[in-house]
Amino acid sequence: QVQLVESGGGLVQPGESLRLSCAASGFTISMYAMSWYRQAPGKERELVAGISTSGGSPNYADSVKGRFTISRDNAANTVYLQMSSLKPEDTAVYYCRAVRVRVYWGQGTQVTVSS
Repeated sequence: QVQLVESGGGLVQPGESLRLSCAASGFTISMYAMSWYRQAPGKERELVAGISTSGGSPNYADSVKGRFTISRDNAANTVYLQMSSLKPEDTAVYYCRAVRVRVYWGQGTQVTVSS
């Protein structure tokens, strides 16, 4: 059974950090481009960061550049999103996506940034 399971979300104050994890099972992420998306209430889902199969040249949304870092550990079959200097506008459900021929999504993890 193919699954992507996100974890690491929670409630933090502005300026704090979180690390999200996306653990894959039922397939090997090494052959997949991986990315993180987020969806805030009342807004469309948007791309946050993406990383190629090799891990080189990650791309980021302008709103998170310099604050978020995407990485992958193919041996662990896991993708990460390190989020620093969090802002209230980063509040959203964060989703992991895997793409090759098929597209797989995780169920999401809530991140809330509030004082």
